[in-house]
Amino acid sequence: MKTLEIFSGAGGLAKGLELSGFEHTAFVEFNRHACESLSENFDPTRVFFGDIKDFDLDSLEDIDIVAGGPPCQPFSLGGKHRADQDNRDMFPYAIRAIEKLAPKAFVFENVKGLLRQTFSEYFEYIILRLSYPDFMSANNTGWKNHLKGLRNIGGLSYTGKKYNVQFKLINAADYGVPQTRERVVIVGTRADISLPWSFPIETHSEDRLLWDMYVTGEYWERHKIPKLLQPDLDVPMRERISRLKDKYGMFEPELLPWQTMRDALFDTPDPKSNHGIIDHIFRDGARTYPGHTGSDFDWPSKTIKAGGHGVPGGENMIRFNDGSVRYLTTFEAKRIQTFPDDFVIKGAWGEAMRQIGNAVPVLLAEKIGFKLAGQLKTPNPAVHTDAAR
Repeated sequence: MKTLEIFSGAGGLAKGLELSGFEHTAFVEFNRHACESLSENFDPTRVFFGDIKDFDLDSLEDIDIVAGGPPCQPFSLGGKHRADQDNRDMFPYAIRAIEKLAPKAFVFENVKGLLRQTFSEYFEYIILRLSYPDFMSANNTGWKNHLKGLRNIGGLSYTGKKYNVQFKLINAADYGVPQTRERVVIVGTRADISLPWSFPIETHSEDRLLWDMYVTGEYWERHKIPKLLQPDLDVPMRERISRLKDKYGMFEPELLPWQTMRDALFDTPDPKSNHGIIDHIFRDGARTYPGHTGSDFDWPSKTIKAGGHGVPGGENMIRFNDGSVRYLTTFEAKRIQTFPDDFVIKGAWGEAMRQIGNAVPVLLAEKIGFKLAGQLKTPNPAVHTDAAR
């Protein structure tokens, strides 16, 4: 099954889809360093370095999936929240790809801020545009007038492509990623295929991690951490564990435990040692300040952030049980984003961390891809190819 990757970044979503059986026809990416990363890890002849506005969609045939992460700055919780007024909003070009290529399905990922109340109308517009990609605005009158028409489409004689679109706010930790990363995932399946899409069920839970830590002690035993070196529980946590015992009684939570930074990095050498891993280099200067305290080693990492001005986000640090902190290395950040160890991220440390912070965790992408691939491969007598065009 063939995919087009737009706004590819370093290729986290692409790698996950590849591992779940998809073949990438083309990658479209504007950032030079990200294109260099893509070229190191995928077929470089399929990487288009440039603006998506200049990419010839008509050159592609039989694309099954369009996937990508339209630039998220307009919706970022750390941004200025201008959304539709921001020329960095690339959703219109994602919609154009759906309109032109009529893929069987699409997968888009974006920041949690997309669901802010401030953006509710524009988000509704995005979902409806993805649902009815051939419904054009009259005389280019702007998105708000276009939205009015889309809201009334049920009473119109629309005969173009139709997609069943679902979205979900997903915490990557609930799928085995050692990181509490919340992102909006949008999946659309072409209506004529009648694909019964639903998001993969969660496989991991915070409750199970707390159970393994403070009810059975299995977590500490697995990592051979003596009682003396385990963190002390404050009163709120003691009360929480008490409620956890009341909730489950003698039966442990069914799901697997959230994965911690220690789980992800247990076999990585000290970055100051002579280890021979080229992207596992110690960086000096890590410090904490209000709002930037790093991530506890015995908990999933906070969201790996892209940062700005060449400096990774202040949260991209490990905080050890003795209170000391240090920056994550590129290698460690890849692990936390579930990239394969041999996945190459090009660029200096700050640029590499930016690419990693912008990426979709590979494991999450793989789980979504496996479910989508399984459903697309299932023969369906309801398919009507003529209706797709």
